[in-house]
Amino acid sequence: MEQEYDAIVIGAGFAGLYMLHYLRDRMGLSAQVFEMGDGVGGTWYWNRYPGARCDSESYYYCYSFDSELEQEWEWSSKYPEQPEILSYLEHVAGRFDLYRDIQLGTRVVSAHFDDATGDWAVTTERGDRVTARFVISAVGCLSAANVPPIPGLDRFGGDWYHTGAWPHGGVDFSGKKVGIIGTGSTGIQATPVVAAEADHLWVFQRTPNYSIPARNFDMSAEATADIKARYDEIHQLARDSYGGFPYRIMTRSALDDSPEERRANFERLWNEEGGFKFIYGSYFDLLRNQEANDTAAEFIRTKIRQIVDDPEVAERLCPTDYPYGTKRPPVDTDYYATFNRDNVTLVDLRATPLEEITVTGIRTTDADYPLDIIVFATGFDAMTGSLLRMDIRGRHGLRLADKWAGGPVTYLGLQVAGFPNLFTITGPGSPSVLANMPLCIEQHVEWIGRCIEHMRVTGAEVVEAEEGAEDAWVDHVREAAEQTLFPKANSWYLGANIPGKKRVFMPYTGGFKPYADRCEEVAAHDYLGFRFSSAVAE
Repeated sequence: MEQEYDAIVIGAGFAGLYMLHYLRDRMGLSAQVFEMGDGVGGTWYWNRYPGARCDSESYYYCYSFDSELEQEWEWSSKYPEQPEILSYLEHVAGRFDLYRDIQLGTRVVSAHFDDATGDWAVTTERGDRVTARFVISAVGCLSAANVPPIPGLDRFGGDWYHTGAWPHGGVDFSGKKVGIIGTGSTGIQATPVVAAEADHLWVFQRTPNYSIPARNFDMSAEATADIKARYDEIHQLARDSYGGFPYRIMTRSALDDSPEERRANFERLWNEEGGFKFIYGSYFDLLRNQEANDTAAEFIRTKIRQIVDDPEVAERLCPTDYPYGTKRPPVDTDYYATFNRDNVTLVDLRATPLEEITVTGIRTTDADYPLDIIVFATGFDAMTGSLLRMDIRGRHGLRLADKWAGGPVTYLGLQVAGFPNLFTITGPGSPSVLANMPLCIEQHVEWIGRCIEHMRVTGAEVVEAEEGAEDAWVDHVREAAEQTLFPKANSWYLGANIPGKKRVFMPYTGGFKPYADRCEEVAAHDYLGFRFSSAVAE
């Protein structure tokens, strides 16, 4: 006999853990979580590469739903490393007794809506088959690892790894010749750590990146006590912000200041603050005004030229063909300085494209590089990849892959028309990857929970986004992006890192606060744009 639940949650990272707690402990529903990994943690279970560290500050990269949890947990540093974040999530799972409703080591392969019953049938790779009224995707935006189809990988005689699926026992780079492909956030974090251990490191760069120093430090007892005393203020500041970060952005344009005033502000943000404050605690128009953005971009390029000893290498590390912040802005510790080491070589793949992987290493149009290890820091099939790797079918057998063949469409990033009672936490069309992720997750979980509670009160069995509302939201997401500089970059926000993927700007650029307000407005107006029904068939 098939096991029946009120809800199935897919994934046990930040989103899945809180969704389970909300459904089970606040609402009294039966819920089951299926998690592909052998432990909880999601992103922080898989991403164990050297240098893996959060690029948001610890005191707000955490849950805010429980004040006792906030007071009892203490972060060791401004930017915690992967093991510490994983320990935090394991602590949450234990503290709220979540493990008993999480089935680990279980990959969901399909979820099919039954038009006759209004239930979802979910199957797993292990052979489980369960039914539930609701299916909630908590698979994450950055969890489907992307290994580019480079010819010859299958014949490489050394070892290769993707940063998003790192061996739990670690990798020994000592005495090894190593190549890292990719200079996004993960490559920038990994490069200094690998360089310190390897015999020689080649960094294969296609697109140079703007990176801001993290300025990490150990949390003192005084700083920790101050944060714990101000958590209500911190959370409110984050909720009222564009990016979901507890920063006060400057209310003037970068062009309103004199060059000297502007430089002084950028110096303060670079030297004293670091991290995301350089963009989310800076001038308000850096992502909307090209001329304003140019001032920040040139400041960063000047810093790169000051840090890197070899002028030619420095110039190859300087981005020039897209605005600062329109690709995910990395945060680093000694990334640019690493290129001053004798055992580190930058390979510019724009000047000498990568041709193939050979038995002994990597071949470009210019040279052969003998390697023992290749590290793919090539990112993910973002926002849609993890969902489309499952066989999800809605009304009348409609495949999600077919619905999204021209690019992902959602209403508020929460639901897809034609897929009743399926919710997507931080799905395409939400601000998730452009904002503070735990805050976005909490906002979605709580909205979904209140929507389901509304259904219980009204007797509705099915909730589904209306196609007209979905179309209008997709148009709004596109229009919002067009009012910014984001579309000027060939980024994974557009799916540009995946060959053949339809180029659609996926996240919502209108800001966290306007987005959250819109969700509240929709709920206050009887969930405008959603259709509720007690009938199961159409």
